[in-house]
Amino acid sequence: MNTLAYGLLGLVARTPSSGYDLMLQLQPFWQAKHSQIYPLLAKMEQEGYLEFTRVPQTDRPDKKVYSITEKGRTALREWLTQSTSEPVLRDELFLKTYCLWLTDRNTARKLFEEREAHCLEQLNMYETFLEELKLACDGTPQDHGSPYFGEYILLSRGVSSMREELNWCRWVMELLDQQA
Repeated sequence: MNTLAYGLLGLVARTPSSGYDLMLQLQPFWQAKHSQIYPLLAKMEQEGYLEFTRVPQTDRPDKKVYSITEKGRTALREWLTQSTSEPVLRDELFLKTYCLWLTDRNTARKLFEEREAHCLEQLNMYETFLEELKLACDGTPQDHGSPYFGEYILLSRGVSSMREELNWCRWVMELLDQQA
C-alpha cells in the first residue's frame, strides 16, 4: 500500500466516512484528488482492509461509507512503527524567489501579496477547524489517547506555519518597499 492508502485507513479508523468526506478531510494536509481516492478505496476494500455500508440517497446514487477492518487496523499499526520518508517540498514561489532580480519591484511584490492572501485564507481555515475540533471533543483534543489528538497537533502546526509564512511574506514586501 502507498502512503495515501495508509492515510485513508487512519481517517476511516477514527470515523467511518465516504470517499467524498475523506477527500475533504485530507485536503488541508495532503494533495489527493477523487480520481486517486475512489479507486484506492475500492482496491483496499477488495483486499480486505476496508468494508463499506451502502447508504441510500434520494437525489444521488447510493453512498458508500467505509470503515476499517481488523486487517486494516493491523496494517495501520504496522505502518505507524516504520520510519517516515523525507518530506517533499515543492513550492513555485521558492523557485521564483531565486529569480526576483530579473523582474521589477512591483511584479515581485505582487507575488508576495498573492501568497499573503493565500496564507490568510489558509490560516483562517486552520483556526476555524481548530475551534470546531475543540468544540467537538469538549476542549480536550491535546490528550494523546483522544482520536482527535493527531488532528489537533496537525491543525496547530498549520496555524503556526501559516503565521510564519505570513511574517516572511510581509518581511519580503517591506524589503521591496524600502527600495522603492
